[in-house]
Amino acid sequence: MIIRIVAGGPEAELPELKKSSDVTEQWIGVDRGALYLLDQDIIPSRAFGDFDSITEQEWERLAAKISNHVQFPAEKDETDLEIALNHAISQKPEMIFLYGVTGGRLDHFFGAVTLLLKKDLPCPVVIIDRQNELSIYSPGEAVIKRKEGWPYVSFFSLNERVEGLTLSGFKYPLDNYTIQLGSSRCVSNEIVEKKGVFSFRSGILMVIRSRDGRRS
Repeated sequence: MIIRIVAGGPEAELPELKKSSDVTEQWIGVDRGALYLLDQDIIPSRAFGDFDSITEQEWERLAAKISNHVQFPAEKDETDLEIALNHAISQKPEMIFLYGVTGGRLDHFFGAVTLLLKKDLPCPVVIIDRQNELSIYSPGEAVIKRKEGWPYVSFFSLNERVEGLTLSGFKYPLDNYTIQLGSSRCVSNEIVEKKGVFSFRSGILMVIRSRDGRRS
């Protein structure tokens, strides 16, 4: 099972969600993100939030369309996104995608990234907007398929260092390299074969795939 969570960040940063929609997947709306889903003709299985960013008329529409909606007080210890992510994790999915967490307020974006760092994630989690796909990995090996129009792949250490990074299938291969926190050595690499393979033995690795322009 795949779960896709849409939060209430700037709507202009969202890709066309309908392209990703599949009847076997679950969609979750977070606050205004639930309305974004309805606007793209996707009925989420659940909606979470304090919904303080929507009007009374919008709330009535949301409540009428989404049977499983849970409203929380604005003042609470967890963000709306964390509540939704906790629910998604409890479902033990194969993959979780997050939309609507980039653009706009930087505190919301960094809050989403650090949220992924503190969770014991049972599966990969990917943050997606129109120009970027951001993933966080634990030690091991992973494969990224070459994707037309998405040429750039960057690697960053999210703790003191990532050790043993090895890249194959990339324009700039590496063998047993250590990325120090703050290093820009691994920015804007490119996949030159059908797939790129990377592995590392310790640390927390953030991988960002990007493209230029504002295409949907």
